[in-house]
Amino acid sequence: MTFGAPYLLLSLLAIPLAIVLWRTAERRRMRYAVRYTNVEVLAGVAGSRSQWRRYLPAGLFLVALATLCVGLGRPHVHTTVPTDNATVVLVLDVSGSMQANDVKPTRLAAAQKAINLFLDRVPSRLKVGLILFAGEPYIATPPTTDHELVRQAVGDVGAFRGFGGTAIGDALATAVQLGLKSAGLSANGQLAAYRTVAPSSTPASSLVSILFLSDGHQTRGTLLPLEGAARAKAAGIPVFTVALGTQNGKITNFPGAGLPGYGTLGGGGGTGAGLFGLQPDPTTLRAIAKMTGGEFFRANSAGKVQAAYAKLGSSIGRKPGHVEVTSAFLLGAAILLVLAGMLSTRWAPRLP
Repeated sequence: MTFGAPYLLLSLLAIPLAIVLWRTAERRRMRYAVRYTNVEVLAGVAGSRSQWRRYLPAGLFLVALATLCVGLGRPHVHTTVPTDNATVVLVLDVSGSMQANDVKPTRLAAAQKAINLFLDRVPSRLKVGLILFAGEPYIATPPTTDHELVRQAVGDVGAFRGFGGTAIGDALATAVQLGLKSAGLSANGQLAAYRTVAPSSTPASSLVSILFLSDGHQTRGTLLPLEGAARAKAAGIPVFTVALGTQNGKITNFPGAGLPGYGTLGGGGGTGAGLFGLQPDPTTLRAIAKMTGGEFFRANSAGKVQAAYAKLGSSIGRKPGHVEVTSAFLLGAAILLVLAGMLSTRWAPRLP
């Protein structure tokens, strides 16, 4: 904890002064008690009070006073705070294999639900963009603080129609370009000419992040996955990857089964099986995250993909910082003072 006005902590010296004044008042009451002639009445009143009832209100008052003094120092706690002008680009694989039901209810439905959970967790002023990809990437929504617009686009991913296959490298390159443009950065990660902040004070890693979900190996595209990752690394953008699905994911009667760009057929690859299967590629996605300074998640169930997105939603778009908690200390002091006053009034000795 740090303090914005540490010199005001000298007000804590009021605590020992308050103790001295309280002890002085106690001695005066004792002298008055000795002068009081009706000893039987005095004994009856004094005997009805336990020691802890006598000292608890005073103790609460002293704690309240100490809390108030600390609050005057404007305390700050170290935590994470929303980053101004930050952007996260969501990249979602919507190839045909995302209809596999090894992740319930389907891979795509689990991913959609996880993204909505992510949007619930991120700061409201974080700009979020959405890229859908199969054989080619498509910008569904540009980076925006209108998270409801992104939700709508996520809900409409079933309408996306692109070439079959999985173009991981091209999707990464598009996400890098979109993120840099949103943050006002040039292609090499430096600030654009119209920005006035020094480049060294605003690295791309603090402004742009990519959250990438795929359930399969690359089968199409111009760039290889690690070539796309190299562009993110050069721009200083971390890529957080999620490998969705299990090794046994299959789709029954998928119309594209056996066509170029759609992977291999399940059941040993026989075309008569009528099953389409595509395994995730955790090795490549882990390498992408490691190369760019991001984090890799393996999600073979709906619960795990939601946990990954929930964790990232609580961290992406934030940076280490300090938050002033003066109001919390003042509120605590007020509550303690009221409680001390109520107990003192309730337990105060009274003459019959």
